[in-house]
Amino acid sequence: MRMPGWAGSGRPGRDLALAGASFVGGLAVYGVGMQPQFPWAPDVPRVSFLLPLLAVSVAVGLRRVATRTGLAVGTVAMLADAALGVSVGSTVIYTQVLYDSCVHGPPPLRRWLLRCAVGVSVGSTAVGLLVWGWRGGAVGVPFALLGLLPVVTGISVRQYRDQAAAERARAEQTARLVELDRRQAVLAERARMARELHDVVANHLSAVALHATAVLSAPGLDRPRVEAALRVIRESSVQGLAEMRQLIGLLREPTADPAQEATRVRLDELDRLLARMAGAGLRVHATVEGQPRPLPVGVDLAAYRIVQESLTNALRHGTGTAELTVAYRPAEVVVTVENPVRAGTDGAGPTADVAGRVADLPAGGAGLIGMRERAALLDGEFTGGPGAVGGGSGRCCPPGRCRDRPGTGRAGRRPGRGAGRPGADPGRGAGDRGGG
Repeated sequence: MRMPGWAGSGRPGRDLALAGASFVGGLAVYGVGMQPQFPWAPDVPRVSFLLPLLAVSVAVGLRRVATRTGLAVGTVAMLADAALGVSVGSTVIYTQVLYDSCVHGPPPLRRWLLRCAVGVSVGSTAVGLLVWGWRGGAVGVPFALLGLLPVVTGISVRQYRDQAAAERARAEQTARLVELDRRQAVLAERARMARELHDVVANHLSAVALHATAVLSAPGLDRPRVEAALRVIRESSVQGLAEMRQLIGLLREPTADPAQEATRVRLDELDRLLARMAGAGLRVHATVEGQPRPLPVGVDLAAYRIVQESLTNALRHGTGTAELTVAYRPAEVVVTVENPVRAGTDGAGPTADVAGRVADLPAGGAGLIGMRERAALLDGEFTGGPGAVGGGSGRCCPPGRCRDRPGTGRAGRRPGRGAGRPGADPGRGAGDRGGG
C-alpha cells in the first residue's frame, strides 16, 4: 500500500501521524488498566497518567523539528509518570523518544545519551547488588532494555544512514569525475581529429589554390606550363582524397589504437613529399643527420606532419626555396625548416600579382597551433621565428627527449623534462606560419 504524500519519509505529517498513533496506543493501554506499576502513591487518580502520556506523545512529534526540545519534554514527562507510579504506555513511548533523539539528533547529543544510559544501567545494577545481593542484579535489566537498548539501536541506525549518505555522495562524485573524463576525452579526440583534418585538407588544398591562382593571374601561359600546374593540382587533390578516405574509414571503424591507423604517412616518405613540393614550385634542400631508425608511431606521424605543414607554409609565403634538416639523435629527433620570406618580386618567386593573390588566401593560424600541439603532446619543443635578414625558421623536437623502445611502439620520457615549450612568433617566418 502506497503512503499518501503528506505522510512520506521526512515529511512533518509523518511525525504528527506517529505522535497521534503513539497517543492512541497509550490510551489503549490506559484503558486496559496497566497502571500504576508501582503504586507508591495509591491516592493518585488514574486520570493523572494521561498528562504525561500526552506530553511524551508530543515529544515524538518533535523528533525532527526540535530534537533537543522533544527529548527534554519527554524526559520531564517520564519523570512525572515515574513519580505517579510508572505506566506502561508512557514508558514504551519514551523508548521511541530516545531512539529518535539518537537518529535525528546531533553527534554530541548521541554521545551524551549513550553515557547517561550506560551510567543509569550500571548504577541501577550496582544498587541492586548492594541492597539485595546477587539477586538484585536484575534491577538493571529494565533500565538496560528501556534505556540503553533504544539508544544503542538509534546510534547504529544513524551510523548506517551516515555511511549510506557518504556512499551516495562518493558515487555521485565518481559519476561527475567520469563525466568530466568523458568530456575531456571527447575534447581531446576532437582536437586530434581537427589536427588531422587540417593537415590532410589544408596542406593539399593550399597547393591547389596556389597553382590555380598562378594560372589565373598569368595570362598567356603556354600549354606546357598550364599542364604542369594542372598535374600538380591533380596530384595534390588525389593525395588529399586518399588521406581523407583513410581518415573517414578510421572514424567509421575505430581500431584499438587509433594513432596507428590515423594515417600511413611516415618520415621515410619524405621523398614523395619533397617531390610533390618540387612539382608545386618549392625547391627543398633536404639533409638527414645521424642514422635513420624506426620511430614510435606518434613521433613518426608528428614529425611528418610538422615537416608537411612547414613546407606548405614555405610554399605559400616564401620565395620558392627552403632548407630541411632531419637530425636523428640518441634521445630525440630534431626537425628544422628554414626559408627566405617573400618581400616582393625578385625574379626568384611568383610575380607581384600572384604574390598578392596568394597573400589573400585565407589562413587562420591553425597550422601553428597544430604543430605546437603535436610537439607538446609528445613532451617535445617547438620554436619558430625570424632567421637571417629576410628569412624565417622553425625548429621542433617531436619526441621531446623521448627514447625509442624497440618492440613496444611507444616512446618513453626522460625524467626531469616538462611539456613542450612553444617558441615565440615575432617574425611570422615561413617556417612557422600557420597554413589554412
